[in-house]
Amino acid sequence: MKAAVYSSYGSPEMIELKDVEQPSMKDENRVLVRVHNASLNKFDSLYRRGYLPTRFENGLTKPKFPILGIDVAGTVEAVGSNVQKFKVGDHVYGSCFGSHAEYVCPPQDGLSHMPKNLNFEQAAAIPCAAQTALQALRDAAQVTEGKKVLIYGASGGVGHFAVQLAKFYGAEVTAVCSTPNLQWVKELGADEVIDYTKEDFTKNGKRYDVILDAVAKRTFFSALGSLNEKGIYITENPLSPIYHPLQLLLGSFIKTKKAKLHLAKPNSEDLEFLRGLIEEGKIKPVIEKCYPLDQIKEAYTHVETGRTKGKVVLQIQ
Repeated sequence: MKAAVYSSYGSPEMIELKDVEQPSMKDENRVLVRVHNASLNKFDSLYRRGYLPTRFENGLTKPKFPILGIDVAGTVEAVGSNVQKFKVGDHVYGSCFGSHAEYVCPPQDGLSHMPKNLNFEQAAAIPCAAQTALQALRDAAQVTEGKKVLIYGASGGVGHFAVQLAKFYGAEVTAVCSTPNLQWVKELGADEVIDYTKEDFTKNGKRYDVILDAVAKRTFFSALGSLNEKGIYITENPLSPIYHPLQLLLGSFIKTKKAKLHLAKPNSEDLEFLRGLIEEGKIKPVIEKCYPLDQIKEAYTHVETGRTKGKVVLQIQ
């Protein structure tokens, strides 16, 4: 099968399309999926670049897991004897390592049936980004009706889901993004939009119960004055060089306001929950562009500009 492989850490130029062995059923709880589409995430770039925290599990000098990708949408080709949720021919979406390849073999607990009103391309845009937004707002921040939520990076992969999910939970949402994206982010449900190229939200005197930095470009202490008493600042990407994990420690000494680190934990229950919201029309993925697999270098270069509108997706087969 063809797969996007990187044998050393570095830029998108490190990626090569290679013929590799198709994954086998490692245990009876796994599902063989023919991949139709997969999306790109910041997580993939951090692994490929070889940031130090990721190297401890992926290899200090070269990657142990050389196939990129964590989001998948495709068709079930085979199931293990213990798999009860899926059958051959089912359309599924979910999370698994190595999805930038023609086949993957994830455990059944990482998958869900696809939303009936989406195609493979749309479904592939959901798992990592939407679960990150969902768990940050629902679990880390415990957003409820009437809470004031600011989402920084609201037009990105995580951010555009966060706007919609915060509104689902009844929050008053302020979305921060660039000029070209103000209108469509408002159309996603934001009550107020702020153009970060013209206004710094930390200087407008407004206060929020939750600030979700969906692109890890602000810091807890820069946002501290914009938090209400008992307000929460959440970053979803502690590995970005701009974000300093030391702030979590320092922030723990501030009793009235909290800094929280949030990393998504993929699971089938949240995928099922998101499927329900999508089928009910409560949230939707936005895809800026779909690249063929043989243009994966260009796709990563695009994503790493940090200026994507929604998600970028790969067409695998």
